[in-house]
Amino acid sequence: MANSTTTSLEELLPSIVAEALFHAQEQSIMRGLVRNYSIPAGSGKTITVPTYAAVTAASVLEGTDLTASGDTNQTIETGGVTIDVGEVGIMTNVTDLARVSSASNVIADVGRLFGNAIAKKMDVDLIALFDSFATANDIGNGTDVMTAAHIFEAIARLRGQGVSGSDISCVVNPLIAYDMKSAMTSTFGGHAGDLSNEAMRTGYVGTVGGVNVYESANVTHAAGVGVGGVFHKDALGLAMMQDISIESQRDASLRADELVATAVYGTAVLFDTYGCEMTANTTLA
Repeated sequence: MANSTTTSLEELLPSIVAEALFHAQEQSIMRGLVRNYSIPAGSGKTITVPTYAAVTAASVLEGTDLTASGDTNQTIETGGVTIDVGEVGIMTNVTDLARVSSASNVIADVGRLFGNAIAKKMDVDLIALFDSFATANDIGNGTDVMTAAHIFEAIARLRGQGVSGSDISCVVNPLIAYDMKSAMTSTFGGHAGDLSNEAMRTGYVGTVGGVNVYESANVTHAAGVGVGGVFHKDALGLAMMQDISIESQRDASLRADELVATAVYGTAVLFDTYGCEMTANTTLA
């Protein structure tokens, strides 16, 4: 007589990993908004990102050797930001009964939970760096609600320091974004304007002054005050050594398999003047 056996967890692991990676990429807002670097295995636990000070060109006379002019013969100064990587992880036990009774649901549920957990941790680590932006770029005092003026002020501060107008993003808590939406739509009554109409149709703030505005519950919010950020892509760096990896270990007495998910990455501020920390209040607190 042939024996009937349950599907081994090892056969399910590729599907669980694929599900986890999909959800991690879908749920992580910050990962796509910052500069990404890959660290090959075996190259140590740090990566140094080179940075360069700005240089200035000058007018020269025809036939004049540029080496004779202090204005044109400049020293290129190289700096660097070191990003240290470390592990983050999560684990759970999948019982035999759960796997046998609903294998497809276990795959989807575990993959989704692991992917969401790693994505949230990654976003939280990057968002925490908003507080490390140059103090001179701080916007808002925590007593006023967010308006489009906050974003335009951030754009002015960044562009005034020579930061490119492209690849600038804003990330705020949904409770903070609420008041901006309310103001744009005359308290959700709607009025003329593409931005207002888009906010009314989809609830998405959209693009303000060329800046994409994103909402994330991972942005710090306490006592009615939220701390978000407006920043260029080069303001923050994410160094990835290992994306989500999942391993299993059998626990016979528990009649379950232990699943362990880990990722190895590091975050750092690359240029603190390329971002603005934005503090605002909300009427929903």
